[in-house]
Amino acid sequence: MSDTERASLRRLVLAVAVLHDVDLVPDDDGVRLASGRLVPWSTLALALKPLDPESPAARARLARWLVALRMIAWRSPEDLGERARPVGLPVGHGLHPGLSWVREPVAGGALHLGLGFVGVGANPDTVHVLPPGVAEVAVGDRSLLATWWVRAREYVDSMGALAAERYLRRPTEPLRPMGDCDVVTLLGSAELRTVLAGPHGMRAAAVPTRRRGWLDLSRTDPAFALVAASLADEDDRGFPRPLLITRDEVVMAREGGDAVLQALREEPAPDPAVVMPLSWT
Repeated sequence: MSDTERASLRRLVLAVAVLHDVDLVPDDDGVRLASGRLVPWSTLALALKPLDPESPAARARLARWLVALRMIAWRSPEDLGERARPVGLPVGHGLHPGLSWVREPVAGGALHLGLGFVGVGANPDTVHVLPPGVAEVAVGDRSLLATWWVRAREYVDSMGALAAERYLRRPTEPLRPMGDCDVVTLLGSAELRTVLAGPHGMRAAAVPTRRRGWLDLSRTDPAFALVAASLADEDDRGFPRPLLITRDEVVMAREGGDAVLQALREEPAPDPAVVMPLSWT
C-alpha cells in the first residue's frame, strides 16, 4: 500500500472516530480498537472497495464496519460459535453483504443463505448480518466459519421441519418465524418447501416482509406484496413480488405490469355483511 493510500485511510478513520464516536487509535500498521485488536490498513482497504476513501459513502461504510467489529471483537470464538445462526436474504436486499457472505444459494436465483449472529447487539433476540470481512477479522480462522455454517444449516432444517408441522396443522394461517429463523430464512429448508409445494409440486406465495408470508394468493389482493414490501422498514423487507416455491427452488415472479392499477380496476367483491337479501320469506 502506498503512502498516499495510507494517508487517505488515516484521514477517513479520524473522521469516523469524530463523527460517529468510535474509539480508534491509528498507527503505522493499522487501526487499534478499544479492545486492543489491531485492524491492518490493508483489511480496511478491502472493506471499502470499490469506494473512494475520500467519499461520504466510504465514511458511512467504514463506520458500519467498525461498529459491527466492535460488537463482536471482544467475544471469544466459542461464544460467537454458539451465537452463529443461519440467515436467508433476498438477492439484492439492503442487508445483503455481497457474494462473499453467501454460504448457499437456493436454486431459482432469488434467495441466498449465510451466517448471522444472535444477541451481539442491543437486542438479545436479533440476528445480525455483519458487513463483509468483519467475522473473519474477529475470529481470525476461516475454518471456524465453515464449521459454524454446518451447524447453522442443520438449524435451518430443524426449524423448517417444525414450521412444516405447524403449516400442516393450520394451513390457512400466514407463515411466521420459527426459533431464530425468520420466514425468508425458513424458505431455505427443503422439507418446508416440499410441504408447501404440496401434491402439485408448486405453490405461489407472497413474502413481502421477513416476518410474514401468505400462501393463499387467490384470496389476496395482487397489489398486496408490492405495497406491504414498500411500507416495511428497509431491513425488514422480504420479496417485493410473489414467489413460486417448489421442493428445490424459490423463484420470484418476473417484474412487469402494474399490480396496483390492476387491483384498482377490478370490481370489489361484495361484502356479505352489508348485502341485503332480494326478498323476505
